[in-house]
Amino acid sequence: MHENSRSFLYGFGVFSTIRIMNGELFLWEKHWRRLGANAAKLGIDVAAYSEENVKQQIKEIIAKENILSGKARITFADDSPSDIWPVDAKKKTTLQIISGDLQPVSDNLRLTISPYIANSGSPLAGIKSCNYLEKILALDEARARGFDEAIQINERGEVTSGTMANLFWIKGEVLFTPSLKTGCLPGTTREFVMENLECREVEVMLDELGDADAIFLTSAGLGVVEVAEFESRRFDRLDHPIVDLLPSAI
Repeated sequence: MHENSRSFLYGFGVFSTIRIMNGELFLWEKHWRRLGANAAKLGIDVAAYSEENVKQQIKEIIAKENILSGKARITFADDSPSDIWPVDAKKKTTLQIISGDLQPVSDNLRLTISPYIANSGSPLAGIKSCNYLEKILALDEARARGFDEAIQINERGEVTSGTMANLFWIKGEVLFTPSLKTGCLPGTTREFVMENLECREVEVMLDELGDADAIFLTSAGLGVVEVAEFESRRFDRLDHPIVDLLPSAI
């Protein structure tokens, strides 16, 4: 990555974080499919990187580092020179793979409402791009107030997701999650949950969560985590199949 590239200057790239379970890449096919689709939407050429080769590179890295439980991140970055800051360089896409431990998650996870609105009409809506600054700022703002995560709503007031995770909730024994129309990310763990449990995709306002019996956050890094507190409301632990689908990072 050179300093005048579109990836360095503007975050022009896509990535996916993959859960490592028992030394294997969990939901690999879903991650690879989304990476390719996201890259195509942004015009990032990944033709030089085959699925088999990239998967083998990751396996070699986690084997060398002896990671049985952890995470790996794949990033495809557009290392083309910027038209605004041109240099004598060829158009190309670079691949970066990093791995590490799962980030510990509180077993008393506190959730708040972010003051920062998610834009469902953004060209980046639904894309896991390297331009993640808005998400980071929203998470930092929540943590500065003593919370672990924050729910974002879109410009219509609809619930979308957490800053770094997809959102599920239970109300009257029915499992719900925001639909992709809200602008939320089509998470791989979200997809896995919906393949295994009956779930309704909805577009609802924030007050819908006020009557929820339980709230959950899902992501590759988190697994499935039950929220203990939303704003000032405490939740009792709920016995539901979603908590047994895969281990959390707690």
